[in-house]
Amino acid sequence: MAVERTAVNPVAWSKELGFNQGELVSGHTRTLYCSGQTAMDADGRPQHDGDMAAQLALSLDNLAAVLDGAGMSLANLVRLTVYTTDVDQLFPHYGVLAARLGAAGVAPATTMLGVTRLAVPGQLIELEGTAVA
Repeated sequence: MAVERTAVNPVAWSKELGFNQGELVSGHTRTLYCSGQTAMDADGRPQHDGDMAAQLALSLDNLAAVLDGAGMSLANLVRLTVYTTDVDQLFPHYGVLAARLGAAGVAPATTMLGVTRLAVPGQLIELEGTAVA
């Protein structure tokens, strides 16, 4: 059975920002819960200290790598949680995330949270996702 995704949007404004209020998913056989991905290199060293745009791009690359490891891609994301230490600093760069998700043809249900800090000092953003196939 093929995965069927139905956007649930009782309001329209969220679609303009690149996410659905909800995603009803049926027919899936596998669900992947991804741990938060930050701007860490393959050896676990933090990268791009103080550079929100570069950290966002690498965090997204790292999330895509986890998905790839499960035979999935960004196109399989149904839920995304964005944690950031500075919401105002993230907003000017949020288009990078929206563009990558748009290119994958998805608008997953998304929540953004401002937090006082992340687990690794110097990290500004963390992406946590759920994907289905």
